[in-house]
Amino acid sequence: MPTSSKAKKTRTTSHHPKLFVLDTNVLMHDPTSIFRFEENDIFIPIMTLEELDNSKKGMSEIARNARQVSRMLDEIVSVADDIASGIKLGAASHGLASGRLFLQTEAINIELPAGLPTARSDNQILSVLMSLAQRESERAVILVTKDINMRIKARALGLAAQDYFNDKVLEDSELLYTGSCELPADFWETHSSGMESWKTETHNTAYRITGPMANRLLLNEFVYQNGGALPFEAWVREQVGRTVVLETLVDFRHNKNSVWGITARNREQNFALNLLMNPEIDLVTLLGQAGTGKTLLALAAGLTQVLETRRYSEIIMTRVTVPVGEDIGFLPGSEEEKMTPWMGALEDNLEVLNGTVGEAGQWGRAAAADLVRNRIKIKSLNFMRGRTFIQKFLIIDEAQNLTPKQMKTLITRAGPGTKVVCLGNIAQIDTPYLTEGSSGLSFVVDHFKGWAHSGHITLQRGERSRLADYAAEVL
Repeated sequence: MPTSSKAKKTRTTSHHPKLFVLDTNVLMHDPTSIFRFEENDIFIPIMTLEELDNSKKGMSEIARNARQVSRMLDEIVSVADDIASGIKLGAASHGLASGRLFLQTEAINIELPAGLPTARSDNQILSVLMSLAQRESERAVILVTKDINMRIKARALGLAAQDYFNDKVLEDSELLYTGSCELPADFWETHSSGMESWKTETHNTAYRITGPMANRLLLNEFVYQNGGALPFEAWVREQVGRTVVLETLVDFRHNKNSVWGITARNREQNFALNLLMNPEIDLVTLLGQAGTGKTLLALAAGLTQVLETRRYSEIIMTRVTVPVGEDIGFLPGSEEEKMTPWMGALEDNLEVLNGTVGEAGQWGRAAAADLVRNRIKIKSLNFMRGRTFIQKFLIIDEAQNLTPKQMKTLITRAGPGTKVVCLGNIAQIDTPYLTEGSSGLSFVVDHFKGWAHSGHITLQRGERSRLADYAAEVL
């Protein structure tokens, strides 16, 4: 049976369930982790509870998680008859886990090597692990921790240790859904039997086709074929079994379809603009390395739909405030003024977009820039809980630094008529303990793929400059 990992599943070597010793950072990273080990038992050292107690104060995500874990443990322990023999987790986990929870109920004295002082909490947890490994010799005793150095120290002492895998959407980021696929050269020959075609209300051409590849395509997935005089580009609008309806795209590479003066420079940007400009798509996720145009495309589409078509009342932009280098301390001013230094990407892209308004002279351009800026609100993530955004164009920048729980908090802010656009590059994660596989952005891409009102595209080519493209490739 599987252990704590979705992607890394191993079988026990005997009929005894494994015993997983949880480090504090696992519980603070995922408060529900105590229910994620299925038939195996878990053990929580007293030092883990001490560290949880020290971390519970404050309004940060870590403090909230520490308080949630404490409440869950209190509920589990309060109905237990005998803590020493283990508490069954079946009822508390609603059938998700069938193992037992053990809490440290006695002092453990184990001689650690001289180089490991027992005053440190990590080393006290290692001493508990060493004692359990000796006492529970008939079954595997494994430390689960997000701390790499802790895992190294455990293995150096001959103890088993592993990362917490259950939060990972996928083991390899290369397997993440890209939002598009290339049709094989013989696609039309193998799928043309009984094909129907017609013109849609938007004057695009739709094709209903049946064949073996149809059941592998997802709703709103883009397909393309480069052969022939004109490349074929479309997206999946219906999918039932072996039948799909493909609809051709609006060509945003052409100047007549420009969005706030911006035209798509490559195929993926064209796909992205089709998602951003479609009122039926409520959630758009754009992935791509630096310079692929994520923020520029999102802002251009937002400004067009706020100021020209008036589909949305305003643009709201937010991002997680994780510094790349040293923090520069507290920032003065209101919420928006405090967020302004984090929104350099917004200001840079507005300069580009304001240059496309037209030749109205210096005063005209300044007036247009003020009008545009007044319809964009910058909000902090700290004040998002409990809010509802109605008829807004919400842009979440640097979304790769958000946890799945934070992404859920943000996306559930969307009220009627609101479009949410998540931008990010999962190769540039600055948040501790988040990886490409466990990032909230990867989580959203994986869970929303195939939903009729969401779309995703991974932008492939950088369009910033030849220097930026080469730097992204070689550095």
